[in-house]
Amino acid sequence: MLAEANALEGGFSNPVLDAQSVFRALMDAMARPGSVARMDARVTPPAPLDRAAGAIACTLIDADTPYWLDGPLDGEALRSWLAFHTGARSTASMSEAAFALVADPSSMPPFERFAQGLQEYPDRSATLVLQLEGLDGGAPLTFRGPGIKDRVTIAPRGLPVDFAEQWHANHKRFPCGLDLILTAGNALACLPRSARLVPAEG
Repeated sequence: MLAEANALEGGFSNPVLDAQSVFRALMDAMARPGSVARMDARVTPPAPLDRAAGAIACTLIDADTPYWLDGPLDGEALRSWLAFHTGARSTASMSEAAFALVADPSSMPPFERFAQGLQEYPDRSATLVLQLEGLDGGAPLTFRGPGIKDRVTIAPRGLPVDFAEQWHANHKRFPCGLDLILTAGNALACLPRSARLVPAEG
């Protein structure tokens, strides 16, 4: 009974308006890859999912978009919470997930194990929501591409140690490949598959 009661709590107080606000923040961040934005994440998901990732899940995930949880998140409390607030179902298969919520990106499976889309249907790829230690203070990463004026540099903390190699491979799969949403607290940044990782200027 307690688990059921907890699943009912912590969602959007005004689902339509709150989801619209989060969606606008996401679309703006996706249109400006690498830019760090703040959003009003009006949810309280079960730990260890953070507020930004929870708000994004409540906005993007629904009954038609199966999701995958990494080890730290894969528990009955969060699955029940997501089921109640989104109507979505979880899947144990990374290749079947439309979205993946990852609380420990440093030890996550390789990008290539998630749905990459098809040349005819590149939209059938996965979007990964990576919950990080922070969106600054890490190793600088510089990107160029659509939506970026010249170049942009971010320094997220907690990415896989081989992120650069994995992202180069992901970009080469374009128009297939993964899109990433990076979160930390109430902050987020987006890395669409079109963003190209380049050497930082010395």
